[in-house]
Amino acid sequence: MSNQILFEDAYIERCNKETEELIAKEPDSFLNQPLEHLKKHKNEFLYLESKHFEGIHVDAVSLEVDDVFGTYDVMLGLKLQKKFGSALKEELNQTLSGNEARFDLLFSNEDGLWDLNFALNYVEGFKEEFSIREAFVLIYQFLAKLVERVK
Repeated sequence: MSNQILFEDAYIERCNKETEELIAKEPDSFLNQPLEHLKKHKNEFLYLESKHFEGIHVDAVSLEVDDVFGTYDVMLGLKLQKKFGSALKEELNQTLSGNEARFDLLFSNEDGLWDLNFALNYVEGFKEEFSIREAFVLIYQFLAKLVERVK
């Protein structure tokens, strides 16, 4: 599937990190902005829903810049059973490269989801010069491989 059409159906929000209030709903053309937009607007996070995420057991993905480390942090809920926990941790440890804390993974019995946060900077192929679309395509590809390997 072409990267250009991967998120043409996307529902995109820019939100305030402190209050989670909506700043603006954006058209998919917003994804052509440089990823650096998030560094220039550190008070914002992006929330993206897409039908393409359903196939990889994800409803939506949020992306923001970490205030302390300056990394691009990805946050999502992964709809996999609790029994996949050790395989998920093992796979994340093997596929994310970097010395700092690379990911947080916690199972929520309330939602039946894995809350997963990871720094996009440690995903193979990441480039600071990406557009927002390219960053979300890399997130999608990373999650698709993760789910495939774990299952």
